[in-house]
Amino acid sequence: MKVEIQPGVRLFIDIEGAALVPDGPRMRDKPTLLLLHGGPGFDHTSFKPLFGQRLADVAQVITLDHRGHGRSTPRPLHEITLDTLADDIVRLCAVLGIDKPVVLGQSFGGFVAQRYLARHPAHPARVILSSTSHHFGLARKLEMFEDLGGPASRAAAEAFWLAPGPATWDDYEVHCRPHYNRTQPGNDDPKQRASFNADILYDWSAREMPPLDLRPGLSRVQCPVLVMAGTRDPVTPVEDAREIAAALPARWSRLVEFADAGHGVWRDDPEPTMALIREFVAGVAV
Repeated sequence: MKVEIQPGVRLFIDIEGAALVPDGPRMRDKPTLLLLHGGPGFDHTSFKPLFGQRLADVAQVITLDHRGHGRSTPRPLHEITLDTLADDIVRLCAVLGIDKPVVLGQSFGGFVAQRYLARHPAHPARVILSSTSHHFGLARKLEMFEDLGGPASRAAAEAFWLAPGPATWDDYEVHCRPHYNRTQPGNDDPKQRASFNADILYDWSAREMPPLDLRPGLSRVQCPVLVMAGTRDPVTPVEDAREIAAALPARWSRLVEFADAGHGVWRDDPEPTMALIREFVAGVAV
């Protein structure tokens, strides 16, 4: 369905699982989990079907397409900023009547989640920052791509991130994207199902990403934050996750590293990843 959060701005959302369930002689509230997808320019389908299958019994799971992305209504490129997308989480919750959501941000969605934590620190119950960064961090990216894919991978990564556009994206797809994970999707590749707007990727990566540093806002955090990272992730290296965790107030910060996992650790290690997310969403793991 599409939900209007501002005049002319409608976000596509999908809901799996009930928020209120029978529990003996009473009704029990389950937490609501909002899933913020990566990109920019991609959509929510990378979470399907795993997250609904594994989490809908412990939470109401809501996937959404960011403003201007996927099946949400198209919007001007200049409107797609971290501030606006972060505020959209609050707007969506207000429209849907969601109080104290659990928010999971994957990759670019983790950028959005970090800005959301800075701008609305009292809003979430818990936040998961998955395979994300706080900054551009090109040097680390290039080192990891070279470790995993050799000089061709490094060269393609450097060309794309310094000049995002169609002229550099094709080589990046060939020489870099296969190294995001050690486990390859085969015939069931979520990327094939995704709605992709390359213009959003090129514009945001050139305009807002290079000067980015999200760490100062993390000092305002008022809820538990789980930081998940894979040690083989070339695009959001594990050192970035360590710096994010260190920038959070110590009482709220938890870092979990997955050895030999890449970008979106559930793609390489689904069982331990989903078990950890289940516990955190349910309030067991702090």
